[in-house]
Amino acid sequence: MKLDRKEILKALETISVAGEGKNMVESGAVQNVLTFGDEVVVELVLSTPALHIKKRAEVDIIKTIHDLVYEKAKVKVNIKVEAPEKPENPNLIKGKPIPGISNIVAIASGKGGVGKSTVTANLAVTLAKMGFNVGVLDADIYGPSMPIMFDVEHEKPISVEVDGKSKMKPVESYEVKILSIGFFTKPDQAVIWRGPMAAKALNQMIFDADWGQLDFLLIDLPPGTGDIHLSIMQSLPITGAVVVSTPQAVALADAKKGVSMFLSESISVPVLGIIENMAYFTPEELPNNKYYIFGKEGAKNLAEDLQVPMLGEIPLIQSIREAGDYGRPAALQTATPLEAAFEEIARNVVQEVVNRNESLPPTEAIKITTMAGCSAVKGKK
Repeated sequence: MKLDRKEILKALETISVAGEGKNMVESGAVQNVLTFGDEVVVELVLSTPALHIKKRAEVDIIKTIHDLVYEKAKVKVNIKVEAPEKPENPNLIKGKPIPGISNIVAIASGKGGVGKSTVTANLAVTLAKMGFNVGVLDADIYGPSMPIMFDVEHEKPISVEVDGKSKMKPVESYEVKILSIGFFTKPDQAVIWRGPMAAKALNQMIFDADWGQLDFLLIDLPPGTGDIHLSIMQSLPITGAVVVSTPQAVALADAKKGVSMFLSESISVPVLGIIENMAYFTPEELPNNKYYIFGKEGAKNLAEDLQVPMLGEIPLIQSIREAGDYGRPAALQTATPLEAAFEEIARNVVQEVVNRNESLPPTEAIKITTMAGCSAVKGKK
């Protein structure tokens, strides 16, 4: 069968370009269409280098031509990225690199109560099991929980001398280095600080600490989109952000605001993806049953709408809460659904960091460019 170029262009007009309100042909994304009998080559120009955007465009084009033109057509899509040059912005947030820290990943949520700190703790120990050097900065100044989750609430960071300067040595637990304001306050003591005081305390924990060599520094941000978030992003070159949500509409609305904050022009931090916590409930006595208490696939649908990766789902299991209260993250439980869930999420996070570092300009920190260490094997790489 000989394919008709005009018919193909008409079919491509049914594919919209995200964020532009135009179709692929009208926006100029389709540069050329070449036909050779039953073969067609579509030359496409995109303004974003993100791999998942390029892959989605390719899949949409192939599916549309097969559905609307000829189901047996041999389709090839050549994609060229021409990212527009951004003008110099005097207000651009650019952080200082921390020597020895390769990637800084902010873990955020639009609202409280979605399990962001639990996800951070379990992701940290999973990455450490995979062989990465991992640190956690508990930036939730007003509700620090990492000391409890890692069973180190009675520990105190010691002072060490590095290059003639006094530095805080992070507390270590389960091969993860941790710093939290919780180490410096009493368990029943409320932190009553204004924004500048909280920001100063965070800067001390970031820059006056001896973190050593880290592949990943995970930052457990407080809920919302406020002053602490801006202070962190003004202080550090964030590699990317991970947003945690639960499936219900109220949580998803706030998660959308969290994603929007990172992607806003004034901040411009890549979003590595969304994690859906409490995705479904599985009773211990019925391990094959799934009950979608808070709704089904809400975060997955949100990820598709916002065109950011879906990193994985975490089930609602009683042991995850018990493990957090006991001070031993649930991901350390071997051969369990929780261990498998966090291993999948950790692999996806690492892959998205690799994609981000390959397709976007590097941050001032050194970047990971391989998937080394991504098999779930104990021991250091």
